[in-house]
Amino acid sequence: MSEKQTHAAPPPDDIHVELKGLRKAFGDKVVLDGIDLKVRRRSSLVVIGGSGTGKSVMLKCLIGLLEPDGGQVIIDGEDTTHLRGRARDRVMRKFGMLFQSAALFDSLPVWENVAFGLIQGRGMRRRQAREKAIETLAKVGLGPEVADLYPAELSGGMQKRVGLARAIAHQPDIILFDEPTTGLDPIMAAIIDELIVSTVRDVGATAISITHDMASVRRIADEVAMIYKGRIIWHGPVSEIDHSGNPYVDQFIHGRAEGPIKMDVSQK
Repeated sequence: MSEKQTHAAPPPDDIHVELKGLRKAFGDKVVLDGIDLKVRRRSSLVVIGGSGTGKSVMLKCLIGLLEPDGGQVIIDGEDTTHLRGRARDRVMRKFGMLFQSAALFDSLPVWENVAFGLIQGRGMRRRQAREKAIETLAKVGLGPEVADLYPAELSGGMQKRVGLARAIAHQPDIILFDEPTTGLDPIMAAIIDELIVSTVRDVGATAISITHDMASVRRIADEVAMIYKGRIIWHGPVSEIDHSGNPYVDQFIHGRAEGPIKMDVSQK
């Protein structure tokens, strides 16, 4: 396997998120095998890689939904790997997340979905939370008439916008995007990508996304990292991805069947 590309290290205070030697296994299956990754403050990093390579597990370890078997998750210079209780809650307030399927609550109207964290997590009064939700919906191109609709009444693209509004409603420092354009047609995917870029910039947040959609990568990324067999095998500016010199990256970004990445296909 080719060595991962390295670049001049940014100053320590410019690193917002750092993963050091992150490991996670489920039984005998090793998913993360020593992830090392640094994310610059207010940058947009996109992690690429095939299905089952550990992208989602990495995000879940980062946000604390899974506890890694080894290594460290460092946020703003603080080791958050094993935090519990109020200390974990304090760190979680720094995050917003747009889930792959938007993950909206079907039983709640749009405005309550957007304001869920404000009401449940921060104790904001409902009237104030509704006003904040409508204000945030406007930032993703949705009018106040959408506020009282339910998720089932929305198109897939509108659900993604609501999910994005929920992710930014509390003005997080770090926003995570899990396959943000999955299931969308190319035009709506481009619109969502533009919204991601503009909202992240407006909020002043650091963005970490995972995807296998290379068109999306090129639109939203400042830097790209590729994960393969549980490790980061390349990390560099998106402008260099077409000239990475890494055969694994080259095969993946061009979608070639032939190359060092082998897919297990059962034969009957």
